[in-house]
Amino acid sequence: MRAALLYTLLVLMVAAFQAGLALGMPWGALAMGGAFPGAYPPRMRVAAGAAVVIVLALAWVVRRAAGGAGWAQRGVWGVVALMALGLALNLASPSRPERALWSPVVAVMLAAALSVARRA
Repeated sequence: MRAALLYTLLVLMVAAFQAGLALGMPWGALAMGGAFPGAYPPRMRVAAGAAVVIVLALAWVVRRAAGGAGWAQRGVWGVVALMALGLALNLASPSRPERALWSPVVAVMLAAALSVARRA
């Protein structure tokens, strides 16, 4: 299903961004409301590394749901809920660059996950 593929491709972009933060790239103004401009401090680098694992797991659920796995067909609704929350948080971010970059990306991820959930 195209929606699952689109979701997966966007997750790979998000995972690469989070991995960059975890490795010390100076992209902090584009995440967490811009609370950590520049490179993340060590504890936030750990959080960014954990985010990589989490978003990849969400993509796995979406892909499994698109493939007809029963448990994932129910679990994909949790992904939809997380994407809706993520969109709300990005829209409310005090960081204008974060809002501009991530709100459209998360909106498309939400739409893709919702498409998979409705067909599953």
